[in-house]
Amino acid sequence: MSDWKTAYLREIEMAFAARQRKNEGQARVCARRAAGILIRKYYQQRGLVISAPSAYDLLRMLMEDSSQPEAVRQSAAYLTLRVNEEFKLPVEIDLVKEAESIALALFPG
Repeated sequence: MSDWKTAYLREIEMAFAARQRKNEGQARVCARRAAGILIRKYYQQRGLVISAPSAYDLLRMLMEDSSQPEAVRQSAAYLTLRVNEEFKLPVEIDLVKEAESIALALFPG
């Protein structure tokens, strides 16, 4: 298995483990990092030089990519949402599932 795939799967596993420990904040962080790994690889495979160091920057890049379907851009947007004062997202979404949907869209099959 490729290093990037291993890194992605490790982040997803850590997200689920964090969720089992009732640490939703850590699950969100892992989901964002997992998505960042995918996005970086996706654009590198298309010959783009990626200088954005953070998963957040990569998510914004995907969000603004008009060649992507709206659902993919929306998943990226969800992954950039900030929590409120109670450390909750402003909408009821599962960021781990959003990261997985980006994986399926960028790397089908």
